Amino acid sequence: MHKGFWTKKPQQEKKPRANLQIKAPQLRVIDEKGEQLGILDTPAALKIAHEKDLDLIEINPQTSPPIAKIMDYGKYMYQKEKGGKGVKSKKTGSQETKTVRIGLKTGEHDLRVKSSLADKFLEKNNKVRLEIFLRGREKAFRSMAREKLNFFLSYITQPHIMEEAIKSTPTGFTLMIRPEK
Repeated sequence: MHKGFWTKKPQQEKKPRANLQIKAPQLRVIDEKGEQLGILDTPAALKIAHEKDLDLIEINPQTSPPIAKIMDYGKYMYQKEKGGKGVKSKKTGSQETKTVRIGLKTGEHDLRVKSSLADKFLEKNNKVRLEIFLRGREKAFRSMAREKLNFFLSYITQPHIMEEAIKSTPTGFTLMIRPEK
């Protein structure tokens, strides 16, 4: 059996070409201040970067001619790594889904606290998934759990819209609400 069959190597992101690694004869060059210098021959662009004690980094190799920027390579890689971490949350959009979970035995005071938490989420324009979680023998009392979820919904003071009806899950019930705007 092939030894590497079961182990999957993580794909490494390709590092951008910099300075003498750039193979294109001409580049669209952007200086360190973000101003476009136009289309230059690669040796001329390298000379400008060298005079400023900076690197010439190929930002977008797919365009014709490729786009290159004059800046510090280490700083560019740091910004790229730092920026990559925040991209996931931005892609999901401005409306996040938050979860508020209650149990069948959750007391009235705790329901009020959880409802104020749901109100804060709705106020911040987030969707809220309400869950009632049933454990063990509590699963025999599914009708009581549905009533408790409806009762909990009455505590939420922020105007909201039920996005979907109450759904039954193996562990209880869920309900999705969103702000009314």
